Amino acid sequence: MKKNKKNIGNIIFLLILCGVTFWLLLKDQDLPQIIQCIIEAKKSYLFIGIIFVIVFVCSESVIIHYMMHALNKKTKLYKCIKYSFIGFFFSCITPSATGGQPAQIYYMNKDGLDIPVSTLVLMIVTIGYKFVLVLIGVFLVIFDQNLIQTYLEERRILLYIGLLLNVGCIILMLLLVFWPNLAKRIIIWGMNLLEKLHILRKNSLRKKKLIDSMDQYHKAAAFFLDHKLVIFNVALISIFQRLVLFFVTYLVYRAFGLSEAGPWLVTMLQATVSISVDMLPLPGGMGISESLFLADFAPIFTNQYLLSGLLLSRGISYYSLLFISAVVTMGAHLILTIREKRKNSTERISL
Repeated sequence: MKKNKKNIGNIIFLLILCGVTFWLLLKDQDLPQIIQCIIEAKKSYLFIGIIFVIVFVCSESVIIHYMMHALNKKTKLYKCIKYSFIGFFFSCITPSATGGQPAQIYYMNKDGLDIPVSTLVLMIVTIGYKFVLVLIGVFLVIFDQNLIQTYLEERRILLYIGLLLNVGCIILMLLLVFWPNLAKRIIIWGMNLLEKLHILRKNSLRKKKLIDSMDQYHKAAAFFLDHKLVIFNVALISIFQRLVLFFVTYLVYRAFGLSEAGPWLVTMLQATVSISVDMLPLPGGMGISESLFLADFAPIFTNQYLLSGLLLSRGISYYSLLFISAVVTMGAHLILTIREKRKNSTERISL
């Protein structure tokens, strides 16, 4: 009940944030002109964009399926697709996308997958996800300062902060995955500290469960250390996954009949927006993402198509995917509820 109330609260907060964001964007704007630009946009490019965001989510499913099978944890690809959409939905409605992985782990466990192994797999997915942002950011800083100086001059500090935060996050997760003994000592020390401060009650069973979980981390992590090709393949899929999503903005750009800016420039500018907002404590970086888009893409889309481009780009890459993910999540929850009721009824009858 507490989780349901919290999720409802998150959804309400998301809707309020969404309403405020769109009100700020659209007030004092020529709405008929914006709507006309959207109507005249080439639908073929927009349709391809929707396909690309679905490919983006399903690419994560391929990674989960691939790693689970590498660990001899058999699961169906369609179930992995379900986990990915559920993760995206809960990431969208929670600050800093903190709710995505716990929700995925919950549904994985209901399908019979071990929690420690599922946690490790999803952690590696996240590392790959953030690794691509860091890779792109470092590449731009070293090899494409012209892009940064031309289009990001006034906000380059946000790019650098976002880059540093993602590097720190990756280091922490790598510590948990590949140095589990050190991670175990740090976590146990933290738990003891919280108990001394009376924030947590002393509980030997909790500590035992934690140690057992960390031991299972060690077994799974050892496998990946011995199978570096698996990690390499995950990295390649992650690069493809992120670039597919960033490329949606270029498809929107072409939908307006614009062609002066090349796919590299538009895709990389969208990547810098994601790097800057990825670690911010806002659902989907809402509000900040829109502001950065308007600032970065003003020379690209021109005043006539800038706001329409924002609405279509975010509409396809975030809001439409949020809607699809919500439908998949509700369907998965309904099926799980029916299955649990049948299971409970069967157990009562057997008794």
